[in-house]
Amino acid sequence: MPSFGALSGGPIFADLRVAWAPEGIGFTVKVAGKRAMPWCRDTRLDESDGVHLWIDTRNSPNIHRATQHCHRFLWLPAGGGPQRERPVARLVPINRARGNPKPIGDKTLQIHAAPKHDGYELSGLIPASAMTGFDPIDQPRMGFFYAVADRELGYQSLTLSDAFPVAEDPSLWGEAALISP
Repeated sequence: MPSFGALSGGPIFADLRVAWAPEGIGFTVKVAGKRAMPWCRDTRLDESDGVHLWIDTRNSPNIHRATQHCHRFLWLPAGGGPQRERPVARLVPINRARGNPKPIGDKTLQIHAAPKHDGYELSGLIPASAMTGFDPIDQPRMGFFYAVADRELGYQSLTLSDAFPVAEDPSLWGEAALISP
């Protein structure tokens, strides 16, 4: 995925790749250039290092408040478990949303993380069943935004920085076309 935020001087330290299939959406990210371990806490998700994915399965670019089709997924390379060594994947509520997507179980999102000497690799899968309204045949376009947040390296995003209310305003997200091979 590109990082157009770099055009305004934003950092680039992550290589994010996203793919889709009728069964769901998968991603992989490689974060490099770190000198310290990622700071992650499953009790402080918004403050942790990790990957944020916002998805609007109905692509409603003119709305300013999220609907039940808008999702915010958060992926941490660590922070879970008794020693905080396990990766964490969660569906997180969107602030000021008019509606929320259907709840999902704690084990629904698939995640794998691997620490590296200067960062980490993280991959995940969002099953179609975890996304309210996901129907790539009838709705081949969706609202999409990503951010990789890191206390040490900064905030890398698709377009706008965290100075804008991208976390809660779907009109600021981009659009992804689900193109079949």
